Amino acid sequence: MSVRTVLTALAAAAMVVTGLGVTAPAQAAACNGYVGLTFDDGPSGNTPALLNALRQNGLRATMFNQGQYAAANPGQVAAQVSAGMWVANHSYTHPHLTQLGAAQIESEISRTQQAIANAGGGTPRLFRPPYGETNSTVQSIASRYGLRQIIWDVDSQDWNNASVDAIVAANARLTNGQIILMHDWPANTRAAIPRIAQTLAGKNLCAGMISPQTGRAVAPS
Repeated sequence: MSVRTVLTALAAAAMVVTGLGVTAPAQAAACNGYVGLTFDDGPSGNTPALLNALRQNGLRATMFNQGQYAAANPGQVAAQVSAGMWVANHSYTHPHLTQLGAAQIESEISRTQQAIANAGGGTPRLFRPPYGETNSTVQSIASRYGLRQIIWDVDSQDWNNASVDAIVAANARLTNGQIILMHDWPANTRAAIPRIAQTLAGKNLCAGMISPQTGRAVAPS
């Protein structure tokens, strides 16, 4: 074996070890609990950058997609799944559902289920009503589609021009099982991702999935 061959083999081995060094700590870290990171209103042109930020920082999240955007950006729905995210239903056009009749509510939910499935996102099991507005009719129709309604415990206020510092601080308030509201589009949210990862790691909290059974964040299955 030539010296060059040996050096090439060693370099390749170093790359493998380095790769393990990047990913293994996040996987092996002690999780004293799990939190649900959620991002509403995608997919959009901002989705690739958001997914890159999440992946680079070892975070997984639930993406509450609008059906109209899933239909318009099917490739981004597939990208969400490929990045290890969970895809969920956030209505088709983001209306105030409590102001609509039952047939309109059902249309908003059913069309989104279909749009996400058609785009490769699977059949959602979680549903977030726009603005967090719900009533017994909304809940009943969501249940008929096998959907668990998910609101949130902490609002990052990123939709209200919250600063990066404020978004990080909101995530710092999360405790085991809790869920935070964030959005697909704010630049400050993307910029906050590395510090969110550091903050959660400092509390031995891991980014988990939201259980369709309990509606709480749990270990990914």
